[in-house]
Amino acid sequence: MLLKLKNKEYLIIDEFKFKCSIGKSGLKSKKIEGDNSTPKGNFKIGKVYYRSDRVNRPETILKTKIITKNMGWCDDPYNKNYNKEIILSKKNKGEKLFRKDGIYDILIVIEYNTKKIRPFKGSAIFIHLTKNYKPTKGCIALKKKDLLILLKIVNKKSLIKIC
Repeated sequence: MLLKLKNKEYLIIDEFKFKCSIGKSGLKSKKIEGDNSTPKGNFKIGKVYYRSDRVNRPETILKTKIITKNMGWCDDPYNKNYNKEIILSKKNKGEKLFRKDGIYDILIVIEYNTKKIRPFKGSAIFIHLTKNYKPTKGCIALKKKDLLILLKIVNKKSLIKIC
């Protein structure tokens, strides 16, 4: 099953066409940490994270994990846990997943730079929620109803093509 980002503003899968937003700096083949771009390429879909205090467990066959208050995603290229889920502390700094603004109430990890992790290549690339389609820091953002539909359709073999 293939998801495809089309014209930088639609995520398409089967007969579904979801309006979305992408990184402020557009799409880039050579993404760099902090450049606000969405990486180009074909990527697997990873784990789903959600805030159980705000939403029910999404209907999906993908692995899910509840976001806790101290959960984060390491965006420090000098840290051995770069581009991985972490417990936030003074020693471990990163992108906070338990946010007030609700954009991470549900998120899907895009498996970008997650296997053979290369420092400075970019981290925390997700499909997450949006209310107003404002540009992201590199993720793809969808309305909640669209993300919930997407989660029902995708499976462990699904790929996302960003071009």
